Amino acid sequence: MKRTGVICGVMIMALLAGCGKSAEVTTVDNSEVQTVVNESVAAASEEETAEAEADTAETADAPEAEEDKTDPLYDTPLKELCADYFTLGVGINGSMPQNNTINIPEYKELSLKHFNSCTMTNMMKSAYILDQAGSQESIESGDGMPALNFMAIDDTLKWCQETGMKMRGHTLVWHTQAPNWFFRVGYTDDGEYVDKETMLARMESYIKQLLGHVQEEYPGVIYCWDVVNEAVDPESADPDSFFKCRTKVGSDPNPWYDTIGPDYVEMAFTYARKYADPDVKLFYNDYNTYQAPKTEGIYQLCSHLKEKGLIDGIGMQGYWGIDYPPISDIQRAMEKFAELELEIQVTELSVGVDKENVVTFEQQANKYGQIFTLLHDMDTAGGGPANITNVTLFGLVDHYREGDTTNSRIFDSNYEPKPAYDKIKEVMETVY
Repeated sequence: MKRTGVICGVMIMALLAGCGKSAEVTTVDNSEVQTVVNESVAAASEEETAEAEADTAETADAPEAEEDKTDPLYDTPLKELCADYFTLGVGINGSMPQNNTINIPEYKELSLKHFNSCTMTNMMKSAYILDQAGSQESIESGDGMPALNFMAIDDTLKWCQETGMKMRGHTLVWHTQAPNWFFRVGYTDDGEYVDKETMLARMESYIKQLLGHVQEEYPGVIYCWDVVNEAVDPESADPDSFFKCRTKVGSDPNPWYDTIGPDYVEMAFTYARKYADPDVKLFYNDYNTYQAPKTEGIYQLCSHLKEKGLIDGIGMQGYWGIDYPPISDIQRAMEKFAELELEIQVTELSVGVDKENVVTFEQQANKYGQIFTLLHDMDTAGGGPANITNVTLFGLVDHYREGDTTNSRIFDSNYEPKPAYDKIKEVMETVY
C-alpha cells in the first residue's frame, strides 16, 4: 500500500514537463499546479492499478501473490461486512480546498473501497460558505440576505456524484465556525447584533440557498443533514429552556441564542424541513451524549421536535478514548434515545490515544472492537432496541498532512492498517 515513491515521481515528472511552479499550495497559481499534479497522480494511479492487475493475472500461482491477502484493498470491504446493520461512513478531512483529502489518491481509493457514506468534517460549516463581501453588497443593492460561495464544497460533492458515494451534510446551524459578522448589522465585524426577525430571515435564506444548491447541482448525494449541532449544554443552559439550551461557548456568547433565543433550534429544523427534499433525513447532532444531564436534554429536545414532525434522527458524536466512557454509559444513552423511535447515527467516531506505541494502539483497537460489538447488539438487526442507520469514522488516516496530530484513525499515515482496522474487521466477520 505504500505509494509515496510513485506520487513523488509523478510530481517531479509533472514539474519537469512544464508546470514551472512549485507544488506548494499557498497561491492561486500554485494551487493550479497542485491540481495538475493531482490529476497526474490520479492518472498514474489508474495506470498502476491496471498494470498490477495484469501482473497478478500472469503470476497468479507465484508466491508473491499471497502478499495481497494482507492488503486492505483486497479484503472484503468493511461496508459489506456491516451492510445488514448500517452504512459505514468516513470523514473527508481538510481545512481548505488545497488540503482536502479527496486530492489524495490513496485516501479516495480506500474510502471508496470500505465506505458508502462520507462527511466533510470541516468545510461544509458556514464559515467556509458565507461570503462577507457579497453579503455587504446585498445590503447595498440586493435583498439584504446573505451571499454564499460553494467553492469549498463543490469538489467533494462532485466526487460523490461521480462515484456514487453518499454524504451526510454537516452542518447547517452551529455556534462555532459561524462568522461573527453574520449576526451583525450590515454584516460588519463591529456592528450591533441584528434583531430576531432579521436573524431568522438570514437563517432561512442561508438554509434555503445551501439546500437548493446541493439538491439542484448534486441531486441525491446528501441523504441527511445535521441541522443543528451542539445546542444542548447543561453547564451554560438557559434556566427557562426545557432542553438546556446553550447560552455560551466557553466564555463567549452563543450568537444564535443571543439573536434569536432558544427557539433558534426549532426554527432551523422548520426551515430545513421546508426546503429539504422529501427523502432527506434531518438530524440533531451533539457530543458527550452519554453524560446523563445531556442525554436528558437531548431527549427532551428531540421529543419536542418529533411531535412537530421536524426530526428524523439523533447523531451521537463519538469522541471517546481508550478508557472512557464506559461502554455501559454509551448503551444507556442509546437505549434512552431509542425510546423516541428515531434513527440513531454515530456521527464522528474517533478513539484517540495519548501516546503512540504498540501498547496504546492495541488498547485503541480493543475499544473500537467493544464499540462495534455494542453497535451490533444495540441495533434492531441484532435484536436490540436502536434503529442505527449509519456509523461514521471521522477520518481515515493518522497525520494525513503536516501538522495534523490526530491519531484516532484506523490507518496510519502510510495508509497501512492499524490494529484498530483489524479489530473492527474481526468483529464484523465474527459477530455481524
